[in-house]
Amino acid sequence: MAYQKTADAVSRLTPEQYRVTQQNGTERAFTGEYDHHFEPGIYVDVVSGEPLFASSAKYNSGCGWPAFTKPIDGNVTEHRDISHGMIRTEVRSRHGDSHLGHVFPDGPPEAGGLRYCINSAALRFVPRDRMEAEGYGQYLSQVQEPHHG
Repeated sequence: MAYQKTADAVSRLTPEQYRVTQQNGTERAFTGEYDHHFEPGIYVDVVSGEPLFASSAKYNSGCGWPAFTKPIDGNVTEHRDISHGMIRTEVRSRHGDSHLGHVFPDGPPEAGGLRYCINSAALRFVPRDRMEAEGYGQYLSQVQEPHHG
């Protein structure tokens, strides 16, 4: 499947989705749809549909945004971000070029030590039982029951 950012996809975004993905915005902590969402499935770019994170990599970091220990398949790119007087590592989707959030080195050590802190507004969740029908069947092996920790 070819994942790309199209004018049509961008036109369907809500104002919050547009602000986050296209204008490098950040949703308010603890307000995102997926902060406390732990169903098995896959999280994809709301613009391009490219697979970004599996539910098996999601954990409750308490930071107020969905947190993941690792992305899927190299569709997440890292960029130096020096805005807001901080040096951070921004993460974007490779094909859609959507701003997703940031990655920090304070994740669970046993899972690699990274915390991908991602805006819910940048994501669309595809439940495990819809993955095959929506073309994400190849990622089913990465979707097991999530950890609540």
